[in-house]
Amino acid sequence: MMEDSGQPHAVLRAAVPRPVRTAVVVNPVKVADLDEHKRLIGEGLAIAGWPEPLWLETTPQDPGRGQARAAVAAGAEVVFVSGGDGTVRAAITGLAGTGVAMAVLPSGTGNLLAANLGLEGHVAAAVQVVLDGGRRLIDVGEVDETGDCFAVMAGMGFDAQMLAGTSERAKKRIGWIAYLFGAARHIRDRPMRVRIRLDGNRVLDRRARTVLIGNVGRLQGGVRLLADAEPDDGQFNVAVVTARSLGQWVVLGLGVLYRWRRVPRMELYTASEVEIRSNRAQPRQLDGDLIAPAEVLRVRLRPKALVLCVPRPERARDLAEGADRVREKA
Repeated sequence: MMEDSGQPHAVLRAAVPRPVRTAVVVNPVKVADLDEHKRLIGEGLAIAGWPEPLWLETTPQDPGRGQARAAVAAGAEVVFVSGGDGTVRAAITGLAGTGVAMAVLPSGTGNLLAANLGLEGHVAAAVQVVLDGGRRLIDVGEVDETGDCFAVMAGMGFDAQMLAGTSERAKKRIGWIAYLFGAARHIRDRPMRVRIRLDGNRVLDRRARTVLIGNVGRLQGGVRLLADAEPDDGQFNVAVVTARSLGQWVVLGLGVLYRWRRVPRMELYTASEVEIRSNRAQPRQLDGDLIAPAEVLRVRLRPKALVLCVPRPERARDLAEGADRVREKA
């Protein structure tokens, strides 16, 4: 296991990466050619003198949590996770608090954590990140009712509606742009009445279209929605979006795209515990993966609970820093 170097901000390093035991939690449905996938990863590790990984396939009944825990029990020091957002999120839940490192292998039609690492679509680069030894302890969020964890962001309202309105077929054909069509289907829906409680005491009553609880800030397509979000600062960044008309959405989008200091129709707060309570059941999502609709979404932050393989271990708001160098090396 990599040991904490004693430096601030939970940076983990390996002076000389040594061969370690690895496992791969893979969703076979999300991998176009599983044999080629195994060959690419196995050869990448073998060239560096690392042993063949243990392969654990997900099932409809267990999308990754049990397999991640089985990998830990088998002695894996790094667990690769290959699948869509649901597979990655389930593995995060299984690995949080174990001290075993997680590495994201891009696959499927979209992967929010891979996008935040700058590794979307680059399996060889993801393997190279592990071999280079960059490790970072990051915060995760946990949903009170189920214990499910997330690393990027949770949301209630429009963002989950957008995901629900985007077909798998469209994502396979045109990638993340398909989400724009899913968004268009719900852009004029009525807002929800919500009461948002931050850290148990601050209360906000709003008519909002969506409320996002972010740990890191990058969306699909590389857009940084939460510019100040840091993955290991012990705080969520909470965005309350109140845009209703098409014009308001356009202005909000421009503000996010061009990183205006104040984005119209978006309020920002920080907290380590967040409760969103709506007047009616709302769609909800964790790291781009839909969960059951409900009137409440209640999450708490687990500080520095996950060891994540990253392109550059130094502290940075953007986890993708250094990804270009890794892709060139790979």
